[in-house]
Amino acid sequence: MQKFITHLAIRVYDLNYGGHLANDRVLSLFHEARVQYLSALGVSESDIGDGVALTQTEAYVVYKGEGLLGDQLVISVWIDNFSRTRFRVNYNVVRQKDEKAIAAGYTVLAAFDYAARKPKRIPELFKHKVSEFQEIEMQAG
Repeated sequence: MQKFITHLAIRVYDLNYGGHLANDRVLSLFHEARVQYLSALGVSESDIGDGVALTQTEAYVVYKGEGLLGDQLVISVWIDNFSRTRFRVNYNVVRQKDEKAIAAGYTVLAAFDYAARKPKRIPELFKHKVSEFQEIEMQAG
């Protein structure tokens, strides 16, 4: 499966008292990478099509290595496991200079109608955009 790839740096406010990437900031890196991926698809968390928004229902992180101030990170993102109302966004984070694994994990997002306060069906157009993006990436690779 092809992946969206972005580059983010560890900033001073990403550090904890030990001087390395704080555990809670990994979810923030996941979030930023996900927002960039969705933007590349032409959608956003507030509208993936048909006025359907997203809400996060689950998060899982595996910490694999230490990240330090200024480290450039390469974050791979890909979507799978579609159901009627949910899908999983996967993340892999490595340090660019030595390709050391820093973290991996996933979040589960649900399609949601905030006005009605209830889950919605994932728009077929969104699924198509995910599929189409991956096909374009495969051809480019």
